[in-house]
Amino acid sequence: MNVLIKGAGDLATGIAYELFRRGHRIIMTELPVPLTVRRSVAMSRAVCEGSAVVEGMTGVLVTDIEEAQAVMDSGKIAVIVDEAADIRKEFCPDVLVDAILAKKNTGTSREDAPLVIAAGPGFTAGVDCHCVIETKRGHTLGCAIWEGSALPNTGVPGEVGGYSRERLIQASADGVMEQEAEIGDEVSAGQIVAVTGGKPVYAKMSGMIRGMLQSKAPVKKGMKIGDIDARLDRRYCVTISDKARCVGAGAVRAAEQYYGTYAVVVLAAGQGLRFGGGKLLADVEGRPLYRHLFDTLAELPDVWKVVVTGEKAIMEDAAKRGMAVVKNTQPERGSSRSMKLGLKACLDTLPNLRGVLFTVCDQPRLTAGTFVRLLRTAEQNPGRIVRASAGGRGGNPVVWDAAYAGELLAATGDRGGRPVMEKHAEEIILVEIEKEELHDIDRKADLTGEQ
Repeated sequence: MNVLIKGAGDLATGIAYELFRRGHRIIMTELPVPLTVRRSVAMSRAVCEGSAVVEGMTGVLVTDIEEAQAVMDSGKIAVIVDEAADIRKEFCPDVLVDAILAKKNTGTSREDAPLVIAAGPGFTAGVDCHCVIETKRGHTLGCAIWEGSALPNTGVPGEVGGYSRERLIQASADGVMEQEAEIGDEVSAGQIVAVTGGKPVYAKMSGMIRGMLQSKAPVKKGMKIGDIDARLDRRYCVTISDKARCVGAGAVRAAEQYYGTYAVVVLAAGQGLRFGGGKLLADVEGRPLYRHLFDTLAELPDVWKVVVTGEKAIMEDAAKRGMAVVKNTQPERGSSRSMKLGLKACLDTLPNLRGVLFTVCDQPRLTAGTFVRLLRTAEQNPGRIVRASAGGRGGNPVVWDAAYAGELLAATGDRGGRPVMEKHAEEIILVEIEKEELHDIDRKADLTGEQ
């Protein structure tokens, strides 16, 4: 999807990160002089430096929609100085997220995009946006609100490391900000950490500077210009916060609930006759064969997964990992039965299902990156069949658009979805992966590489 995020601060960057991981194209807007405190983990830094990298995600400063499209085509995020977010008229986003955190609506309307999401208080779902994401720390942090508003701003900072108000660094006077301490520096209570309007600003507690406005930024007396973290861990200075991740995950859930989502079906009910039985429980490099796939899928925590199997050990392991389980007591009826059982579970559970990725348990070399690429390709090519391949030879996994559900549910025998694939060959998109990832364990000789 095309996503426009108003704001490029640390929380907006957390939202961008969660959306970017799922392959969406993102433009972020920012002020000419950003007022981001946690600059080291914010895309707003691109305004001053030309580019910014946060946890492997790169933002690049652009000046117009043509540059933005080129940046997004290269797999990066476009950042533009555009306080009014006028670029939305050319970009035509599927989703607009207001992540300015101004505690009030500064000009966002439900008419700005098919889905408008707002972060924090100052908005009412159903009035000036479609959905509000809760930003207040606590039990409801990250929840998507489709009717009503987020909890009101109390003016009291959330507790981090046992401290609340004390961790704030606030301007002592109107004027220009000058740093006396850098992000990552350890400071003591009473130490001068900045000068604003010619007056010193003192730390209220000891700890590590986690955030600080850049020098020369204009400030007002009492304005937040930095924060201190008592935990003294530099990782918190360079990684997206738990709060930002939670709010980002909430925005993703809202978008998927609105537009639909994808699921993964693990087919693990085969009899393994050519192997001699018990194939999926066979030891492969110190783990049961099926567990290689389970461990890989654990790297995709936000995708709903269902396992179709008749093996008790696999069912128990899947349930412990939070996967849904469908029992297939008749594997002799062919792979089509497992496919249909898994697909039906998806359709019954996910009302806005966009597509299903089917995978098998006997390809131990599959990587999480391959699953992400397949799902990303499917998201960007609705109505198509996306299939892994090596050297032009197709194989598993395969992502089916929900449009093929009816034909897949009508399949019989042991050919699974291959007849449907043959019928719609022109709709197949092949995604090249490493050849070894397609290697499957069919016979015991495959464990040793013998012919």
